[in-house]
Amino acid sequence: MERRKTGTLAKKTMQIKDFKKLSDVLWELPKTYRADMRVPARVYATEKMLLEMFRDRSLEQLVNVATLPGIVSHAIVMPDAHEGYGFPIGGVAATEYPDGIISPGGIGYDINCGVCLLKSQLASKEIESAKDALGHQLYRDIPSGVGRGGRLKLDNREFDDLLEQGVKWLVQKGYGFNEDLDRIESRGTLDNADPGVVSLHAKQRGHDQLGTMGAGNHFVEVDHVDEIFDEDTARDYGLFKDQIVILIHTGSRGFGHQVATDYIRIMMGAMPKYGIHLPDNELACVPLSSPEGTNYFNAMACAANFAWANRQMITHEVRQAWERILGHAGGQLDILYDVAHNMAKIEKYEVGAAEKKLIVHRKGATRAFGPGNPEITEEYRDAGQPVLIPGSMGTSSYVLAGTTGSMKEAFGSTCHGAGRRLSRHAAARVVHSRELVDELRNKGIHIEAGSLRGVAEEAPIAYKDVDEVCDVVHRAGIAKKVARLKPLIVIKG
Repeated sequence: MERRKTGTLAKKTMQIKDFKKLSDVLWELPKTYRADMRVPARVYATEKMLLEMFRDRSLEQLVNVATLPGIVSHAIVMPDAHEGYGFPIGGVAATEYPDGIISPGGIGYDINCGVCLLKSQLASKEIESAKDALGHQLYRDIPSGVGRGGRLKLDNREFDDLLEQGVKWLVQKGYGFNEDLDRIESRGTLDNADPGVVSLHAKQRGHDQLGTMGAGNHFVEVDHVDEIFDEDTARDYGLFKDQIVILIHTGSRGFGHQVATDYIRIMMGAMPKYGIHLPDNELACVPLSSPEGTNYFNAMACAANFAWANRQMITHEVRQAWERILGHAGGQLDILYDVAHNMAKIEKYEVGAAEKKLIVHRKGATRAFGPGNPEITEEYRDAGQPVLIPGSMGTSSYVLAGTTGSMKEAFGSTCHGAGRRLSRHAAARVVHSRELVDELRNKGIHIEAGSLRGVAEEAPIAYKDVDEVCDVVHRAGIAKKVARLKPLIVIKG
């Protein structure tokens, strides 16, 4: 792995003329743009979206990612990109295995933040009379809000077992079905998880948070299928027009945040030992093959397993609330898929003429494996992996399908959501939360929230247009549109 000292570089004012237009929705900044870039930087966006990205540091952060030791091919941001910690949110970067770097900033503080979609066999008219009662029950049954603990209390041994085994441990305890595992990315478990490299502080922060939603942009929504774009793929996924589905969006809570915090500190201290010099210390990284890199990767796997288990526990809570309100008439809620969008994984891709193992960082980007990939559960393998894209509160969400184009061009990745355009503070200044709640209710959306300020911070105006975002990745061929969802009930912390 070549290492290069960046030194002090004069800052340039980036302009759209610096980008080469590869297509109407793909732009490339050549590695000659800045002397320390090792690979080009690519942006999936319309021209309008690209210009809007100049408003924050997301493109500057993308250039910084292109300087990382061991990075291959190109650094990427998706159309939902916005400024993050070190890496831009919406960023994808692949580094050489095993001696390329791994960076917590390329995964994020909420390790394995992701989305799970449950599907019913009911149409929206069949729950209309029960909608308010269902919303109240979901809010009661799913703990939400900052620091809120869950109902399942684990001792130290049980918690370590959960970190090692992920969803499998919960299913064995009766909080799910064996068939759930086939519909979760990596079957809900990363095998390299090692609780021994996780701090006591992290475990203390996470031990009572299983089955909790948290706050911020996390939510549980009852949606209906508003439009089908691809009838064949929708049929493969078990989706039909006006079907009731439930979207769960949350991650690893305080546990994952502490894992990231611990290892960012460790890596900042270790970088000089490996001769790594960066344009931004928020990119703190070490070789994966180093003790610090291996320990972080194994601790990250614990957080990933916790997050999958967290969404599985919320799935159990949703199923209970559904049955309490609808009884036998509600039928069973089946998992369509559960997919992460903050993760690093070891995967194989064609690089030049050879297939190579790579360390693929996805931060605010969703895995989108194309048809035929053996990692996709057999029932979806011909269609491609389901990709779940939550929109902003009260707008649309999407089900997409992974493509061969994603595998060839974007390291099996696509967008993850709408992407913020206003900070939480900025949104809270311009949005009147009570007016927004009234507006949503006038649209027929039942909303339950623990904080009116939190509602304002997550207002649709704070986000990009998810329709435009999904249109870009569809046109680029790195995911294809299958179905659009519209909310009927929104539960927030």
